[in-house]
Amino acid sequence: MQLRDVIFRSLGPGAFTGVTLGNWIKILRDNRFSVDGPFWARAAIVTLNAIPNTLISGCEAWLYNQKIGACEVHSALFILGAWRSGTTHLHNLLTIDDRFGFPNYFQVTFPKTFLLTERTTSWLVNLCLPKTRPQDNVRFGVSVPQEEEFAFCSLTGLSVLLVMAFPRNAQFYDRFLDFHDASESEMQQWKDSFVWFLKKLTFKHHRPLVLKSPGHTCRIEILLDLFPDAKFVHIHRNPYEVIQSAQHTLRKAQPWWQLQRGGDNLESDRILNHYKEMYDGFFCQRHLIPAGRFHEIAFEDLERDPVGRIAATYEALNLPDFTRVQPQLQSYVDSLVGYQKNVFPALSPDERTRVSTECGRCFEEWGYSK
Repeated sequence: MQLRDVIFRSLGPGAFTGVTLGNWIKILRDNRFSVDGPFWARAAIVTLNAIPNTLISGCEAWLYNQKIGACEVHSALFILGAWRSGTTHLHNLLTIDDRFGFPNYFQVTFPKTFLLTERTTSWLVNLCLPKTRPQDNVRFGVSVPQEEEFAFCSLTGLSVLLVMAFPRNAQFYDRFLDFHDASESEMQQWKDSFVWFLKKLTFKHHRPLVLKSPGHTCRIEILLDLFPDAKFVHIHRNPYEVIQSAQHTLRKAQPWWQLQRGGDNLESDRILNHYKEMYDGFFCQRHLIPAGRFHEIAFEDLERDPVGRIAATYEALNLPDFTRVQPQLQSYVDSLVGYQKNVFPALSPDERTRVSTECGRCFEEWGYSK
């Protein structure tokens, strides 16, 4: 790891890079201002960053909020699937098509200020970032497609991802995976922020959006309520491989966000519980999607024939003419030749038994061997 990466991993503001002061105080209050000693410097940096973020956010709101409010989000395409099931790969493939817009890393990191700051400061943020993601060899940078869930860490503080920053408050943040145990006010705040953020992206890009947040896998009913003409593509992968990869990801990614000690239980019970909760919701809500607006892909098929699987997605969802984007897509796929996937230790027999038992419907639906 380069020195720059070590410093950023230890002191970087992580999920709170773009937070405003009011939201940062709210997040600290939700956690009883409990930040452990080794992370005080990170918390101080977040606090200092929050001051200019607040000022710039006010200017941006004054300049653009009326125009953002007048935008309509049409025909958004939501990628569904658990973390580490291939959602990023699918997102990258679909967003090769410049007829779609998408949130990039800078925009989800600075959700309240990117209209004013992206053009002038994205280069500086890019200097601080590693060339690949902490958990794998996927390219990283301010312009790469990113999941909008990251935006809600600083916009609302209502995200299941924040358990990586505050692992001792996992019970509080776990509620925001499917929102079943969230209060009415929390639910409304999240909805309002979500619609506002997608309107802002629509104002920025002036085109339909391709969106990817694994948590949406169990939020289909909410998404259809907010965006009735939305389309969905779901990607699935062998549950054993998903759990293995998720364990590795948390070990690698959590240090970039952490503000509390703890969280050792993340690698077993919580990962499996999240996966099960996600797919319990998915199977219960999938039927709500109107005919012609849902398509499913196996990660293994996408890995073997990415161009063919994307072509099938365009046809199934009645997306724009695929032939226009096929040359660019093939060029991107060719650039991935030689990509080295991570290799993980095998799950223990007890872990395999729990996964196969608690996630049995996933194995049955998609034909994976237990």
